[in-house]
Amino acid sequence: MWTPVCLGLGIGGYFSLGEEPTGGQAAIALTAALAALGLARLAGDLLAPLFVALALVLAGSALAWARTASVAAPVLDFRYYGPVEGRIIDIDRSQSDAVRLTLDRVKLGDMRPGRVPERVRVSLHGDQRWFAPEPGLGVMLTANLSPPPGPVEPGGYDFRRQAWYDGIGAVGYTRSPVLVTAAAEGERAGLALFRARVSLSAGIRERLGGQPGAFAAALLTGDRSAVSQETLEALRNSNLAHLLAISGLHMGLLTGTIFAALRAVLALVPAIALRYDTRKPAALVALVAGAGYLGLSGGNVATERAFIMVAVMLGAVLIGRRAISLRAVALAAVLVLLRRPEALLSPGFQMSFSATTALVAVFAALRDAGGFGAGWPAVAKGAVTLVISSAVAGAATAPFAAAHFNRIADYGLIANLASVPVMGLWVMPWALVAGLVAPLGLSWLPLQIMGWGCAWILGVAAWVAGLDGAVTHVVAPGPWVVPVLALGGLWLVLWRGAGRWLGLCGLAAALWIWSQAERPALLVSDRGGLVGVMGAEGRALSKDRGESFSAEVWLENDGDGATQEVAAARMGTAPDGVLRFEVGGLVVTHVSGRGAAEKAAGLCAEGLLVTSVEPKPAVEGPCDVWSPARMRRTGALAVMGDGRMVTATEAAGRRPWSP
Repeated sequence: MWTPVCLGLGIGGYFSLGEEPTGGQAAIALTAALAALGLARLAGDLLAPLFVALALVLAGSALAWARTASVAAPVLDFRYYGPVEGRIIDIDRSQSDAVRLTLDRVKLGDMRPGRVPERVRVSLHGDQRWFAPEPGLGVMLTANLSPPPGPVEPGGYDFRRQAWYDGIGAVGYTRSPVLVTAAAEGERAGLALFRARVSLSAGIRERLGGQPGAFAAALLTGDRSAVSQETLEALRNSNLAHLLAISGLHMGLLTGTIFAALRAVLALVPAIALRYDTRKPAALVALVAGAGYLGLSGGNVATERAFIMVAVMLGAVLIGRRAISLRAVALAAVLVLLRRPEALLSPGFQMSFSATTALVAVFAALRDAGGFGAGWPAVAKGAVTLVISSAVAGAATAPFAAAHFNRIADYGLIANLASVPVMGLWVMPWALVAGLVAPLGLSWLPLQIMGWGCAWILGVAAWVAGLDGAVTHVVAPGPWVVPVLALGGLWLVLWRGAGRWLGLCGLAAALWIWSQAERPALLVSDRGGLVGVMGAEGRALSKDRGESFSAEVWLENDGDGATQEVAAARMGTAPDGVLRFEVGGLVVTHVSGRGAAEKAAGLCAEGLLVTSVEPKPAVEGPCDVWSPARMRRTGALAVMGDGRMVTATEAAGRRPWSP
């Protein structure tokens, strides 16, 4: 059970490096891992596990390096404007609610094929009423493209890393109409499934309509394109957003319903029920259904992880082992990490496995203690089980959710108690019935009944999110918090004997480190157009619109629930577009707006001079000038309370995704 923990330590160590290891260094790590395994065979019982653990840590780091090298692809290294051709392989929506296309077979004007990214992602703006996106369609458009953006603050989330593993080498937008250059292709199985998913999603939304239809389509196909931002926000603030992600809950409900239903049917045939173990054919059919659900839902990382966990548990049934155990969870984690080492850093991986591990450990302890539910009515036992499972899963995932999303849904337990039973006992069973009767053209009826459950869940989300104090905003943790938190929890669950309670020390240490988190006194966006100064009321921003994504992330990481407009009001007015303030004894001058270049020329007296345009004529004086050209190299800038300066480039290091 410690195998995925040790692999994870190696993978986490690789991603924490400031510089990419060479192939020779990776080979040395792998050789050392093999040597450690050899020493484990020679060592005694006390030292052998330590050598095996060392081997797994080294193997994890080598595995992550190999994965990074295997997905290497060209990344655009300049801003591009011109023709873009490609084939649609994904359709979703951007944060601004615009339709977004991911293209492969990319062609860019006047660029050598070896420099062209394998995939680009483009948001569609302007008048696109005559264009209907379709999987496999060949398209041409005129677009603004740029490299995947880096962190909006030093040490923040780095989208470039995720784009590297997704093969996306450029992102951008177009305001011109999209032209179709080739009919949709169907030779690729993935595109055929994608086309079926889009068609199924459209059919569900047509029959149900409104946000319940969009929610149902997201549950069954993974297509969230019709879910409104208002609905998403309500689901997040009520801790029900996990219902949208096709993950362990959905996969478990689907395969569990099929497994139980098929066993019930086989039990009605005495000739079968009395002679054969009906669990095995039921597990096999449920496994095939889960694989189909994986393919139809798009096969994203969360769904893939859920299928692996379900496959391990159903596989245990097929070979006569205990289906739900910590060893099954550990094996699933190993398989996920072997396939996608980068998944370790994702909130989905951390929250999914923390919830599953905690649930299995708690219910195993209740089972071993004996007496839980003995002699209780089935309804009472089910109700208590639901409360325990919701509380345990919520407690296990809450720290990771707070660390990644900077919010705690205070009434999440209430929302889950009111929604998860409806999901399991109403929504998913009727969804299964709809799939069974779809060939007969009768799916409209079970879909309508399913829609009532979806409407209930959305109603609960809106009600809970609207309660006073529904959300508590928390400050972003430092880099050590999540690793220490995870290791403390795993030690508490996996260690045997009284020593397991040392895990509580790890949890307490993580929370203490989190409480000491320091936020930058000054933040400057990577374009130099937005600055944020920490004050008594919170961070004050230099403008109330523009660069809204940076503003939103800064405020979230501060644990501040204010909007950009409210944060801008804290700054006050800037006469002639010039702001002057002092941070940690350092005088900072920010110049923006019309004529910024000319105004900057006479303001270089001391401290930092930040401009949103290139200073022309050249600025003369003793100040440290931060212009857009400089910040394109350094990325976002942070100034700490003691005057120490950190750039996003320094914090990210020299890695393939952050050159």
